[in-house]
Amino acid sequence: MNSKVVFNAAVCILGILIIFIHVVNIILKKDKRKDEKALLAFFVFTMFHLALYLTFILIKEKYTSNNYIITFYTIFYIMNNLEVFLFYQYFSCYSNFEKKIKDTFNIINVAIFLIFVISDIVNIFAHMYFTAVDGIYTRSDFMILSQGYQFVMLAIVFILVLINKGLNFREKIAFSLYCILPIISIIAQNIFQGYAIAYATLLVAIEILFLFLNVEKNIKIREDEEKLKDAHIKIMVSQIQPHFVYNTLSSISTLIPIDPEKAQKALDDFSNYLRMNFSTLTETKLVSFEDELKHIRTYVNLEQMRFKERVQVIYDIKVSSFSVPPLSIQPLVENAIKHGILKRIEGGVVELNTYEDDNAYIVEVIDNGIGFDMNEVDLKSNKHIGLNNVRHRILTMTHGEITLNSEVNKGTKVVVKFFK
Repeated sequence: MNSKVVFNAAVCILGILIIFIHVVNIILKKDKRKDEKALLAFFVFTMFHLALYLTFILIKEKYTSNNYIITFYTIFYIMNNLEVFLFYQYFSCYSNFEKKIKDTFNIINVAIFLIFVISDIVNIFAHMYFTAVDGIYTRSDFMILSQGYQFVMLAIVFILVLINKGLNFREKIAFSLYCILPIISIIAQNIFQGYAIAYATLLVAIEILFLFLNVEKNIKIREDEEKLKDAHIKIMVSQIQPHFVYNTLSSISTLIPIDPEKAQKALDDFSNYLRMNFSTLTETKLVSFEDELKHIRTYVNLEQMRFKERVQVIYDIKVSSFSVPPLSIQPLVENAIKHGILKRIEGGVVELNTYEDDNAYIVEVIDNGIGFDMNEVDLKSNKHIGLNNVRHRILTMTHGEITLNSEVNKGTKVVVKFFK
């Protein structure tokens, strides 16, 4: 074997072993995120890609017919493009652009990919990129154009990385290096022909992706889970306050001799309310909005039992088939009742609205209570721990967002967006 064959074979074997370890690591994980599934597909294909290239360099001395050479190199050209195609699918899991923008770039990616795959097939007959003469691979003058898809898509991803404000510093570095290193290696490989420099650089870029993104994200998720557990406890404590329990039980006790059936219904509601609150101590997964809505109605029933017509709630539920963190919307409704409409002697109205647009499921909690001056209230202080915990859980568990606006003597409006 000459030095080129030894170098290329070593790169392939080392790459297969390293990526195989990563693949096993992802496969053994029970609950895989969307980005991990995309990374798994990317890694599995890369292993197959390297294995096929390894096979080719080991047996190419035995199979030297022109048709064999052209077939194998055509497959490699297509697989090089597919490598970048799958990389873009992985990157799209991290991009937080609006759905229309993401869909547009997905279409561009597929369209350019198909154009170059077709051109690779046409090359078999037109020889515009390469051909085989006497069993020897021979590049044409326009060979560099065969890698146009890779140049174009890596350039597009690089630009998207730079303008994407949702990526942190490590994510920007990892994606940027993956875009830059292959382009440099492709140029270098056209100078140092015969050495698989592009494959060696690919392994470096993949390791950076795995360490900077997947490993880092798993560490952060574990840290966030610990914070969420703490937030769940704080939420539960803030929701089940002694005076609320005492007042509710007193109202039920008063109701028993007057209307036993209503008292029994109120007791069932109170039991369900406590059960839902306690369940959040260990729950770290999303729940359906329908379940959250049941809990909201249960809470509202208890407050209406105590305050009668002073508490009015209007439900305008246009969409409910989406998921939310447990006990995330109910505290917003509770705040609207306790700190909004019940501060007025006559009470007031709370509206709970849901609808969707192209990018998100939207929940609105609106009250016509006393409101407050946004300039005089520090919403991040410990006095608003319930709201801050809800905000943290919505951001951490769904990457959603929550906004709040209020005016004195007019009321408060809270808008929560759960992005699709």
